[in-house]
Amino acid sequence: MPRAPAKALPQALLRDLAAVAGGPHVLTGDATAGYAVDWTGRFRGDPPAVVRPRDTVQVAAVLALCSSAGIPVVPQGGNTGLVGGGVPVHGEVVLSLARLDRLGPPDVEAAQVTAGAGVTLSQVAAAAPGLDLGVLIASRDSATVGGAVATNAGGLRVLRYGPMRAQLRGIEAVLADGTVLSHLSGLVKDNTGYDYPSLLAGSEGTLAVITQARLRLVPRARDLVTVLCGFPTLGELHTSARLAAARVPGLLSAEFFTAAGLDLLISRAGLAPPLAAPAQAYLLLEADGPGALDDLAAVAGDHPAAVAQSAADRARLWAYRERQPEAAGFLGVALKLDVSVPAARWVQLAEGAGGVVAGVDPGATVITFGHVADGNVHVNIVPGAPPDGRHEDAVFSFVASLGGSISAEHGIGALKARWLPLARSEAERELFARIRGAFDPAGILNPHVLPR
Repeated sequence: MPRAPAKALPQALLRDLAAVAGGPHVLTGDATAGYAVDWTGRFRGDPPAVVRPRDTVQVAAVLALCSSAGIPVVPQGGNTGLVGGGVPVHGEVVLSLARLDRLGPPDVEAAQVTAGAGVTLSQVAAAAPGLDLGVLIASRDSATVGGAVATNAGGLRVLRYGPMRAQLRGIEAVLADGTVLSHLSGLVKDNTGYDYPSLLAGSEGTLAVITQARLRLVPRARDLVTVLCGFPTLGELHTSARLAAARVPGLLSAEFFTAAGLDLLISRAGLAPPLAAPAQAYLLLEADGPGALDDLAAVAGDHPAAVAQSAADRARLWAYRERQPEAAGFLGVALKLDVSVPAARWVQLAEGAGGVVAGVDPGATVITFGHVADGNVHVNIVPGAPPDGRHEDAVFSFVASLGGSISAEHGIGALKARWLPLARSEAERELFARIRGAFDPAGILNPHVLPR
């Protein structure tokens, strides 16, 4: 994606930023390269500076300086996003939150912990013996709390625990003018006003910069069983996933992928075939509890299946699903479209996405995978024709016709802004703009994401 050239910051502003964050933590020139491109390699920027504050006080001071100077800012966490929401594609200053990495002591009685925006999700998950973070995503070792909250990350256990918004018990954030908002009490019941922590979840850095979050923890699974089943069609796979959701009390995950992605992982990444006989569609189920093995075996029925109970064997089966995002990358730079539809339309989406793409680009390769039980399909496309928006337009219009969303997990970012009217009415978009104006009147926070 074309990037806007950076406009040099005034030397006086650079000196002021260095006085706040320290000279080594105000990066310019070639030192900004690692912050200027996203995980996909598709979105690139040219920031005039990257500022790396160490705490909330410094974040507030940096934002106050940028606000006074009218300098737009893009907050950035682990930079694992897939829609360009944390990349300075229009030459904004990058506000890196990586140094806000303090993880507080766990409150075991409340099953909560307070984590800085730069703490990784894996660190939160390991914060207390016997407890875990409800959100599990493939990038958990590098994805950070601030980014995960700002994008309302979903992942592999939304079925059981909900997305990142459902884990929030409090938040600390800084407005564009440097005002600090802090509500970290962790109270489960607190009807004293608007639930702005929930509003900030999914806001993609457009309303405030998240500096800390109070997160709920969940009991760590003790008796995990993972089953990978093969099916001849996505329709039969979906039927079994619905059966599992209804009949397996300890179900944590219901994930799918297809032969197209698996074949690439076998040929390019050296993975061995998971089952003795190949299938067209694969369902990975994971459940916890003493009866999980029997429950999942009943769902698998006569379909070919592999069962894992040890940590090593479960990791082996999960690799087939968690490495699916790599598959399209073996063929080129992929468009990563993350969409969802009502449960009753899931099969139409999963079966129809490839044909919709072929209609506008017969030479494209389409890899689909994702989450069966919550209506979410990741449509990864390696284009054969120029990536000029035709692929997004086809897929997003198809999803809209099914009553779905153009963004299930990844947000709008730089990729999807022009298609937002497919998912949100004019009245809703006007409300978004009014809310945004109240939080950030000058419009300096991530100004090209969810545009006014």
